[in-house]
Amino acid sequence: MTFPYVTPARRGPTLPAHRLPHLPGSTALPAQHRSKIPAGLERFNSTSADDVRRALLTCCRSLRWADRVTEHRPYPDIESLLAAGDEAAYDLTPADLAEALAGESLTLLPDGTYSAAHTALSAAHAAYESRFGHVFVICLDDVAPEEELDQVLAAIRSRLANDPEEERPLAAEELRRLARGRLTRLVRDSHDQPTPGRALGARGTARPAAINPHPADRRRPHPGSRPAEPGGRPVE
Repeated sequence: MTFPYVTPARRGPTLPAHRLPHLPGSTALPAQHRSKIPAGLERFNSTSADDVRRALLTCCRSLRWADRVTEHRPYPDIESLLAAGDEAAYDLTPADLAEALAGESLTLLPDGTYSAAHTALSAAHAAYESRFGHVFVICLDDVAPEEELDQVLAAIRSRLANDPEEERPLAAEELRRLARGRLTRLVRDSHDQPTPGRALGARGTARPAAINPHPADRRRPHPGSRPAEPGGRPVE
């Protein structure tokens, strides 16, 4: 059986596959530009390894943590830096964690705190350190300044009921959060200023030093706090 030949219909001109016709009202897509690296992060990436390592030790007093974060420079953005800091914190060995906790100092209280609060906090700290062998650490980034004392006292008393095996991962997580907050402030842009009364942000030990610290950019430590010298090396 044969079929009659049918002349195909005429088609209009076609466009190359990679082009689209110009349509009325169409809008061109804006050109994509790579985001600018914040000034603080740019300084962090370009500063000498020794200076960066010293600054990082004010965020977490583990030499291994500081070395790992330093060695992975440069970082394209702050999120990548914070992710590297988290990963290094998760990988701390028990010995690394003990070194980092040994470098932490007592919680700072706001200026003007009444003396009874200092007494209560000192007693709670002493009980905690006697049980676990290191100072109590907690991140208070999400806590209002007027609630910090109550939060610290409640947390110490609650965690005193833990076994050492239960407390160790809790302390490690608080230490990671502290390091993350300090690392964020370490690489903040030079035009950003710390919030009055919240200079630490990640509270629990001395504030992170700037890569090029100003002599006046320091805060009076809480009475009874101890200087942190991880591995026998001074932080500042």
